[in-house]
Order: sequence, then structure tokens, then C-alpha cells
Amino acid sequence: MRVILRRELIGKTGVMVGTAAAPLLTKAALAQTQADGRSNMSDMQLSSLVDALHADYPAADRADKMGLYGWLIGRWTIDAIYHLNEGTMRRSRGEIHAGWVLEGRALQDVWIVPARDAQRADPPGPGDFYGTTLRVYDPKLDAWHILWSDPLNQVYRQQIGRAHGDDIVQDGTDETGAPVRWSFTEITPNSFRWLGERSADGGTTFRLLVEFLARRI
Repeated sequence: MRVILRRELIGKTGVMVGTAAAPLLTKAALAQTQADGRSNMSDMQLSSLVDALHADYPAADRADKMGLYGWLIGRWTIDAIYHLNEGTMRRSRGEIHAGWVLEGRALQDVWIVPARDAQRADPPGPGDFYGTTLRVYDPKLDAWHILWSDPLNQVYRQQIGRAHGDDIVQDGTDETGAPVRWSFTEITPNSFRWLGERSADGGTTFRLLVEFLARRI
């Protein structure tokens, strides 16, 4: 959800601050929600979540540091290229949405492959995911905590992100303990290249597993 969504919801519901909470679901509505797996969250409840989570600007006490990822805010389309074994590749199309959250002290983004308007396999195919990153600046480290969650595939990562010249490099490990490196490179106001790499020799060398070529929309 983007800042634009936040503004649309605020305009639609009027954000009735200070009023009583929205009524609880009736037993019939709750039963139907549980049966079909859908959410019956009202517009008012959704706008409350968006209003509490999202921010229009970075926090003033660290605004000078938030630019490392601030350029990512907005909507992107991505061409995903998976580098498989034996030199073969798989291609797909995806999307990214990013915005300030938590009073502007963090940035959250949603990465989706394949894009929501494309046909999706059930169960998910190799490389399909629907996850979110919480990027939190830590003044003590002068670096970013990167928390990736993909409940579709039950994949979770914790990394530390820093600037490396004109690039951004995030270092961590995967579930086997192998070093993993995720990088933003070739960054411009309207495009970037993202690289996902893994090392099988403790970090001496890295193999490129996936790259995303992103364009702002």
C-alpha cells in the first residue's frame, strides 16, 4: 500500500479520529469470512491501519540518513531473471511498492513475482513470491536492519544494509548458514538493478541466482 492509497482511504472514510471503534462482525459475517478466507475489514478499519503504519515523510531526527533507500519509494515494474543450473534462465515479470512507515523511521516495500495481473501458478512455481521488507535505520550501527518475510514460501531473512560506493549491499545468511548478498546497483531516479547472490565457500566467491531489472511506473 502506498501513500496514494493512504490519501484515498483518508478521503473516503474521513478518518473519524476519536470516535468509537467500528462494530464487531456479526456471527454470520464472521462465519462467512472464516469459510471463504476473505477479510471483512471495513474501510474505516483499513484506513486506521494505513494511517497508523504509513508516513508521508522520513523522521526529522534522521532524515539525512534515510536517503539511502528513500529513492525506492513509489511503484516499480520488474523483469525477473533467474539463473538456474547448467546456464539456463527463467524469466518473469513482477512489481514493487514502497513507502515510509512507523513515523518515517523505517521504509517498507512489497515485492511480488509474478505481477498480480499475470497468471499465477498454484502451488507457486520456482521463483514466485509475495513478500515484504521492513528496512529500519539504526543510528548506533549507522546501517540498516533488513527484515524480509515471504509467507508464501516461508522464507525469512535478516540482513544488514550499507552503502558501497554508489551501490547498496545487504549481507546476511540463508537457512543453511551460507552467506547471502543482495545488492542494489545501477541506481537512477527511474530504474535500478537488484542482484541476489549466494556463496558456497564461506564468502570467498558468490554465484548470481537472480536479478531484477526495475523501472519506475
